[in-house]
Amino acid sequence: MTATPAGPSNDKRVLLAAPRGYCAGVDRAVIAVEKALEQYGAPIYVRHEIVHNKYVVQTLEKKGAIFVDATAEVPEGSIVMFSAHGVAPTVHTEAAERKLATIDATCPLVTKVHKEAVRFAKEDYDILLIGHEGHEEVIGTSGEAPEHITLVDGPEDVANVTVRDDSKVVWLSQTTLSVDETMETVDALKEKFPQLISPPSDDICYATQNRQIAVKQMGADADLVIVVGSRNSSNSVRLVEVALGAGARDAHLVDFAEEIDEAWLEGVSTVGVTSGASVPEVLVEGVLEWLSQRGFEDVELVKAAEESITFSLPKELRRDLRAEAAALAAGARPTP
Repeated sequence: MTATPAGPSNDKRVLLAAPRGYCAGVDRAVIAVEKALEQYGAPIYVRHEIVHNKYVVQTLEKKGAIFVDATAEVPEGSIVMFSAHGVAPTVHTEAAERKLATIDATCPLVTKVHKEAVRFAKEDYDILLIGHEGHEEVIGTSGEAPEHITLVDGPEDVANVTVRDDSKVVWLSQTTLSVDETMETVDALKEKFPQLISPPSDDICYATQNRQIAVKQMGADADLVIVVGSRNSSNSVRLVEVALGAGARDAHLVDFAEEIDEAWLEGVSTVGVTSGASVPEVLVEGVLEWLSQRGFEDVELVKAAEESITFSLPKELRRDLRAEAAALAAGARPTP
């Protein structure tokens, strides 16, 4: 289905957000698993979901990827890949102890936050990490400097935050948060700690911001917004919140078109459609087809930004990791 630029209102129409779906970090991580399977053969073990999307994980499992919750589940002498969300340094240590060859598919933007955490910890700052407790990215970042990092899970957490020195405090954030919610937390922190330092550049990733901006632009005109994404995808969940905050009458998160409830369409003339940063376009096409079959054939593009960023694949894919894993199992030193 071809989308046309936004124009005059029709009886039934779809507003299709752009950009949407895969960001550069997700694209890199998914391709990394596919390339590893192609290059080294199955199985390739992946610590946690490579990205937070049910369809992507199921598709890669069919190709031979095995997703595990802990490094201890990976047999010695195997290849393990770390997900786009990043891991703490202790996980790298665990992998070395188990004689595993590793591929690090951490998104470069998450790596940037890790490096900032290490730098500020070396300078003895208290680091206030804005993010959601238990999220893999937060666990990974916190692990870089556990003695210096305090998690701040929203503005309501600020009252409980204490620091050693008000003049040496910096905030960092999980990359997939709502921009508005993060800045609300930052404002509350600045009120409590006037000398709070901001990171050298925004930690919320460009893709998260762009997808939220597009949803804001169409939210006020949409009776219903459908966000394609999985429930454990932080940035997808945030898109539902952003849509409602922008004025959409209703908004729902679905993994697949068949999860849409026809009752949601009652009294609806304009449906907004977008997808989280870990969602392949085929799932959006399924939603558009579902809507088309119910009279929503007119698709208008709501364009917020152009995205041209790409990331190179993990350097480990340029080595013979099967031979490296065998050598590690035999007691040889890892390749630098």
